[in-house]
Amino acid sequence: MPEPGRNKHRAPRLKRKGAACCAPTTRARAERKSPGKACLAPTTTARAGREPLGKAVFLDRDGTMIVDTEFSVDPARLKPLPGALQGLRLLQKAGYRIIVITNQSGVARGKFDEASLRAFHDCMVSWFGARGIMLTAVYYCPHYAAGTLPQYAIACGCRKPEPGMLLRAAEDHALDLARSWMVGDRDCDIGAGRAAGCRTIRIGRNADGETPADFEAVGLREAARIILTSAAS
Repeated sequence: MPEPGRNKHRAPRLKRKGAACCAPTTRARAERKSPGKACLAPTTTARAGREPLGKAVFLDRDGTMIVDTEFSVDPARLKPLPGALQGLRLLQKAGYRIIVITNQSGVARGKFDEASLRAFHDCMVSWFGARGIMLTAVYYCPHYAAGTLPQYAIACGCRKPEPGMLLRAAEDHALDLARSWMVGDRDCDIGAGRAAGCRTIRIGRNADGETPADFEAVGLREAARIILTSAAS
């Protein structure tokens, strides 16, 4: 496991519900926005005088991309799920940006701090990069309304199923949300994707009472094939 680089990230300012308050972690860092500026959903057509908007696959982290280790930020426990590497390589080859979107209530619950979480994400980006997969960015939400730390125990616009992290990523990286996908194993992932205007894939099966995803897949390898087949049709 590569050692994390020096942490250059600043803690995001907390915002009221309706504004995204997520902090990106990335090796190819996006241009920083003013921390006091609410995220705005970008247009989904080519902007006048600019390149056409790009496309991305937004990925939940635990249980979708890597094994869920329950509030752990120990890099030694990082392990990709079966088919994840193959699926990510297919998506990258097809020109999709790969962006991780993750709720991390462990911060609000006092299980770990943001510095440890960012260090884990730095290691994760390096680990996948060493295997030929570039993660464009990692966005996380540290909030949880029932958390034990008052500064994080708030209702926010970034915790999935709110779409704030996806909207922030689209603004940061000039993405067309209508051409992008959200892939995750939980109802909140599908809800966030739908709210942002993305197509959605659930890892696992849609259950009664859950927000229905557009497609279902057993893992990221099958999810990648669905995405590529849909793009070609």
